[in-house]
Amino acid sequence: MQLTGPRPSRPRLSRPRLSRPRLSRPRLSRPRLPSFAQLRDSPLLRSAGLRFAALYAIIFGLSAVALAIFLWWATAGLLNRQVEAAINADAQGLGERYQEGGIPALILTIQDRLSQNVDENAIYLLSDGDLHPIAGNLAAWPKQVSGSDSWFELTVQRGDHQALARMRRYDLPGGFHLLIGRDVGSRAKLRSLLTAGLLWAVLVMVVLGIAGAIAIQSLFRRSLADVSATANAISRGDLSNRVRISGRGDEFDRLAETINDMLDRIARLMDGVRQVSNAIAHDLRTPITRARARLEDAALHARDASDLHAAVERATSDLDGIVSIFQGLLRIAEIEAGARRSAFAAIDLYELLADMHELYGAAAEEQGQQIDLLAKPPLPIFGDRDLLQQAVANLLENALKFSPPGKPILLGARRLGDRIEIVVADSGPGIPPEDRARVTERFYRGESARSTPGSGLGLSLVQAVVQLHGGVLQLEDNHPGVRAVLSLPAEFSVSRRLAKTERLAATAPKPPAPQPGPSPAAPVEMTTAPETSKDA
Repeated sequence: MQLTGPRPSRPRLSRPRLSRPRLSRPRLSRPRLPSFAQLRDSPLLRSAGLRFAALYAIIFGLSAVALAIFLWWATAGLLNRQVEAAINADAQGLGERYQEGGIPALILTIQDRLSQNVDENAIYLLSDGDLHPIAGNLAAWPKQVSGSDSWFELTVQRGDHQALARMRRYDLPGGFHLLIGRDVGSRAKLRSLLTAGLLWAVLVMVVLGIAGAIAIQSLFRRSLADVSATANAISRGDLSNRVRISGRGDEFDRLAETINDMLDRIARLMDGVRQVSNAIAHDLRTPITRARARLEDAALHARDASDLHAAVERATSDLDGIVSIFQGLLRIAEIEAGARRSAFAAIDLYELLADMHELYGAAAEEQGQQIDLLAKPPLPIFGDRDLLQQAVANLLENALKFSPPGKPILLGARRLGDRIEIVVADSGPGIPPEDRARVTERFYRGESARSTPGSGLGLSLVQAVVQLHGGVLQLEDNHPGVRAVLSLPAEFSVSRRLAKTERLAATAPKPPAPQPGPSPAAPVEMTTAPETSKDA
């Protein structure tokens, strides 16, 4: 007997597992498509030229499609309408024959028409209630034709060939059915050719529209490139740069002229600021130095209070002249800024000139001079009465200052078309031709006027008033003397402007009633004493 027991277990040796290195494949990053917000904010979509070009392309494309649809309706649609009209005419004729002789007459008429070959494209089929053919040129009733009073276009068997037919079914009393049609195979081919031609035409028009849009965008970009370059040059400080004018007289040329006029005005204002700064530095230095010297001399050498008081009065007079110069500059700046346009109203220029003649006529008589008024009422104009009165006063002051005694001074006005001219002429020494272009500059004084009192702001104020009213100041030779002409636009619609102003005033909300309290101080209007053309 053999005993068996549990076998001793052998230790198993575990083999080390070698880990295989995993090769990581590089992941290729897919390019991200730009979002709608990025596309919307891109410079290309924000281009005005692209928008105009796209609008042109859309309008051109819609016009081309509309034209193609109309042409298709007028050609291919006309073919269908002709076929339907022929079928309806046949149906009417056969219906009359049926009413006259019934089914036998209808069969005889169909056979006569087929034998005589009246229309080689005609299709007739008369059948009984079971759709068995009785007469006609079709072998069997088409299965697709099921309803009456409807148009069918299908392929039928005509003899030994198939044909595309357009037909219509008519139900007759007694269960008979009549089918009338036309072979439209040739017309279908012609319609296909027309459709294909129109599609190609539309495609060509779309291509031309895109090409035109690109051309318009390029033209738009080139037209505005010069404006942008000029604006950039101006922003860098080059005020001499101007927008190029092509000479075609189109909208871009008018825009360029407007921008150039604006730049010219800015340049004139900048030059005026520089001139004013230089003139203030030179012309105000003398009175300030003189006032300081007088005060110092009085402080050192005044013997009593009366000498000191006289020196203070002389210094105060010099300082008042300086204050009047600054007031004149402020008034000219206010006029040039257009702040006084709110005071414009319809006035009669003749009344203004009459008042000025009465005012300065007495002063002229005291100096042995005479002012002649040459004007006829009415002279309607739309402007600021106070400013126009100040301008005329400056010119009259010049004339009184430089005209010799016994020589008349002319104050006149006349109407020339759509403008009114104010004329002030004297018989003084006049202005040299080389100085006439500069006498309207601030603080400019001619050689003949340096010995006369004044600050050189008189004609500057006149020029500002004339420009505010849209007019022109001309200085001409009066042989001898100066002839100053103020050309202003006439007012032909005074009543209309007044009516419009009254309507606006009536519809405007009324201001609230003032609350009781201390009244504000009245505004002080800064005015300047009229100056002369010689010291302008």
